[in-house]
Amino acid sequence: RSFGYCTAGSTTLGAVVQGASKMALQDFAQKALFAPLGITKTEWQFSPLGLAQGGGGLGLRSRDLLKLGQLLANGGTWHGKQILPAAWVKASISAQAQVDEQRNYGYLLWLYPYSAKGVTHQSYQMAGSGGNKVVVFPGLDIVALVTTTNYGVRSPHQITDKLIAEHILGALE
Repeated sequence: RSFGYCTAGSTTLGAVVQGASKMALQDFAQKALFAPLGITKTEWQFSPLGLAQGGGGLGLRSRDLLKLGQLLANGGTWHGKQILPAAWVKASISAQAQVDEQRNYGYLLWLYPYSAKGVTHQSYQMAGSGGNKVVVFPGLDIVALVTTTNYGVRSPHQITDKLIAEHILGALE
């Protein structure tokens, strides 16, 4: 069995959510996720058919991306309220597919280790276009964010991973 990431899968998932909720994806996301987190500014991209792009088509402010990471780190809880089912979060941050010898993929989350100063730290993360990442290090109780403008740059995620390992994890005692 092999693994292949495809953004179209996330877009298709958005259409499934839209059909199941009987709401436009952006409206469902605002009601069920963004409003409870206090996220008010979203920038959606739309397909030629008018479908909000659930894969690679959502722009959020850095502070709002961090909220999503913290929500996952807290098992789906935000300020004492369960926003996402804890069982779904647990499944999302568990390996559902093996990418390669070190990396796995959960439900729309990448799972892999970072090494810094000879220590390995497990993580799960949201990875977006251009090397943008929200990374949760559960063993360290850290949610890290890197936003970039590395669109069209070769290996943007590797650049971000190096920044995280050297400057975020490398700064730990």
